Amino acid sequence: MTWRQCVDAHGVLDPVAAARALRQARQAGRTLDTLLSGSLSFSLDDAYRVQDQVTALRLAAGERRAGWKLGYTSAVMRAQMGIDAPNFGPLTDTMLLSSPAVLPGGELQPRVEPEIGLRLGRRLTAPCSVDQALAACDAALACLEIVDSVWAGYRFTLEDNTADGSSAAWVSVGPSLPPEDLATLPVVLSVDGAEVERATGAAASGHPAAGLAWLAEQLAAHGRALEPGDLVITGGLTSARPLRAGSRISAAFGVGGAVTVQVSRPQR
Repeated sequence: MTWRQCVDAHGVLDPVAAARALRQARQAGRTLDTLLSGSLSFSLDDAYRVQDQVTALRLAAGERRAGWKLGYTSAVMRAQMGIDAPNFGPLTDTMLLSSPAVLPGGELQPRVEPEIGLRLGRRLTAPCSVDQALAACDAALACLEIVDSVWAGYRFTLEDNTADGSSAAWVSVGPSLPPEDLATLPVVLSVDGAEVERATGAAASGHPAAGLAWLAEQLAAHGRALEPGDLVITGGLTSARPLRAGSRISAAFGVGGAVTVQVSRPQR
């Protein structure tokens, strides 16, 4: 099919049709070379409408909402991917893995980045300050996000990436972190035991809870709010590293906050 088949008789994008095409490609283990934004007039609002429909397909298949991910909250990730603004995407229960994690299969082109997760203890609505956002959380967690874009070679615009849920695939969730030190908390990313990059929590919007406050505003614009139990991963603190078959990626957050993920089988 072509993306032109996802518009109605008036030339308006059908987000349901576009979502089905994205979902079918991922389920078939295929990456896509032709971007939505390269074929159609495709706005960020359009992208979030497609994202919502992809989520609806996942929920219809039995998955449950579990939270949200933030993308491009750090300068290093914006530079790596050529994206100039943050976005967000949904997390479902099947995306959450306990560290040490092994991918369950079906990966296309996985990459890994360390993130600080914040779990909501009570409902959070906008507007809110960074302090109010942090106060609404009952835990901070060491995480590794496994992104896995449906777009071939990770070549996409902000809009295409948003339609694909900001590349959300899985999250390896590790131990609790001290919430009072999140901005200064050091993180060391290692691949197969060799250190490859360092950062601190401040890489994500200056403070991880700043991204949480931003997300509350974005969700409010869509008639939503952050709910108790939601896990929000607040953006990659380093660049994203490829996760290859047989390799192991780990991150150490301060002292004792270690989280790992690996692939144990050949990829397609």
